[in-house]
Amino acid sequence: MASFSQLGNDLYTGARSLNIVGRRKLWYLIAGGMILIALVGPFLLRGGFVFGIEFTGGSEFVVSQTTSQSQTTATDAVASVAPDVVPKVSTVGSDGVRIQTDQMSEGETTEVRDALAAAYDVPVTEVATSFIGATWGQDITGQALRALIVFLVLAGIIMAIYFRTWKMSVAAMVALLHDLVITAGFYGITGFEITPAAVIGFLTILGYSLYDTVVVFDKIRENTNFDGSGSSRTFAESVNLAVNQTLVRSINTSVVAALPVASILFIGAFVLGAGTLRDISLALLIGILVGTYSTIFIASPLYVQLRAGEAAIRRHDKQALAARAKASTPAAESVTA
Repeated sequence: MASFSQLGNDLYTGARSLNIVGRRKLWYLIAGGMILIALVGPFLLRGGFVFGIEFTGGSEFVVSQTTSQSQTTATDAVASVAPDVVPKVSTVGSDGVRIQTDQMSEGETTEVRDALAAAYDVPVTEVATSFIGATWGQDITGQALRALIVFLVLAGIIMAIYFRTWKMSVAAMVALLHDLVITAGFYGITGFEITPAAVIGFLTILGYSLYDTVVVFDKIRENTNFDGSGSSRTFAESVNLAVNQTLVRSINTSVVAALPVASILFIGAFVLGAGTLRDISLALLIGILVGTYSTIFIASPLYVQLRAGEAAIRRHDKQALAARAKASTPAAESVTA
């Protein structure tokens, strides 16, 4: 712990420095590879993303107060009524089973309910049925996409106003899209369903990632504002120093945030069997890890790259290098003498 604290102090003072900005091509390559896997992987491995019943529509049955949570029992019960239907079966808590199927008629729904009650040896009243139409699912999908677009637009405008430059806003938005694509890709590759709860998790991690980016960008603005004509640091070096100064804080914040989320994921997935807890916490956990990477290795280097061609930045860098050379000249002359 002491060595980690010392590392943080050295990074803040500049005694040590990780060349994050200077190696941006490597970070871009890693990010590009992860995005490619996230986009292509779900289709190669599973034929696409798996959406929950809330998006696709269908029938749902929840059996409560069961002594057995055998998924085979549910599958056989559904097959006895509708042999062509492939149900999705999951456990709910310690005494419940959820069965989701394609859209069924009212008669088929009644027959499946009775078959499930008989198979699990529970009263018919313990089998709850619900139906979600495809139109409702399409409305939910449209609302989720609109919410995402509105969030990104408003966040971009607010960041541009706060930092007084649209380039910081663009860099932050690219990092947010990076986080969203990779998190969604993880769902697609692993076969987890994308449900409204998962969408809520996606939007939540965008807020977390944006917060982390704002903290780093605020330090970048502070460092670059202090760079006068006599500064010996180039613009990229000032940004790199800011990233190093906030690196330990970003890691600590991510660890503190990830631990309780991981606990919720474990409890929701393996103890309670609660799908909502699992979906939200899984999105949060992946998003926290990916968001930390994007803030440090994507947003900050991209901001430098966006401003590298400005005349003021080129002029400042030229003056900084000249001041550095001038400061080292007397020492070189004294050694020669």
